[in-house]
Amino acid sequence: MNELIHFQPLYQDRVWGGQALAQNLGRPLPSGRVIGESWEIVDRPEAQSVVRGGSFDGQTLRAVLGKAGDVIMGPDWPGDRPFPILVKWLDCRERLSLQVHPPARVALSLKGEPKTENWYIAGTLPGSVLLVGLEPGVTRETFEQALATGSAEACVRRVPVSPGDSLLVRSGTVHAIDAGNLILEIQQNSDTTYRVYDWGRSGLDGKPRPLHVTESLASILWDEPPPSLVKAGKGSTVLADCPEFRIRRVPLIAGGRFVVSADEQPRILSVVSGQLTVAPPAQGVVNRGENVLLPRSGVFTFTAATETTLLVTENFVG
Repeated sequence: MNELIHFQPLYQDRVWGGQALAQNLGRPLPSGRVIGESWEIVDRPEAQSVVRGGSFDGQTLRAVLGKAGDVIMGPDWPGDRPFPILVKWLDCRERLSLQVHPPARVALSLKGEPKTENWYIAGTLPGSVLLVGLEPGVTRETFEQALATGSAEACVRRVPVSPGDSLLVRSGTVHAIDAGNLILEIQQNSDTTYRVYDWGRSGLDGKPRPLHVTESLASILWDEPPPSLVKAGKGSTVLADCPEFRIRRVPLIAGGRFVVSADEQPRILSVVSGQLTVAPPAQGVVNRGENVLLPRSGVFTFTAATETTLLVTENFVG
């Protein structure tokens, strides 16, 4: 199958969202809504990506994998298996809740799903940070005391960030994204989030959002070291390499090429700056902000129209 698979974005209202996807990515956003997330590639019972253009135009990702999972994912791909990766843009106009996703060893008992995720920082405001991992010496007991006194923020590491930085956040790591960040999140196919603290905020309905303190405390890995930030750079590098996926950053000069061969593995290509043209010619262009699925059986040559940075997500088919 020698064609890219493009998807229509699914926009999600979030109390902390804004209009950055329109301002930074040129997206025509729905009017009168507070958009915090754009689900770019998703295959879940409650949310399905719909293909835009090509042979599968108008069909859901689930239907496409049911029909052509062998050529897209590989010959041994079960037709009823969900796509393993969820890709989102996050417009963090305000700070997100302090939260945690359950690690695999406790997710089942909590009736949740593990969620390891990677954040690529596409844009920031001055002073933007990430709140990720516990400060040295913070125990479950001291953290619970901080929650009771409204001082939980002091227990979490503050990580200053700049555009182009990247951070792998594994399940079990307590975290929050601060205001002013525009982030491409590439994660396991999961939507389990336990809020442990929400800064006294009300939701879009004017009521306090539910907290999941018991589940959060059971999910936090208290003795795990905090993740390390991968700083922005000009060379090719691996941003994340974990059992769930690998993400590579590939910078291209104007006219530079990125070639994908057939019969290797499916990949997701995300253009975080610049623009690509694609051969065969019928494939057109991939603009900044777009995330496309490259079938395993496809052969593609991407050429940078301008100086371009792309992320390549792979190794998600076990």
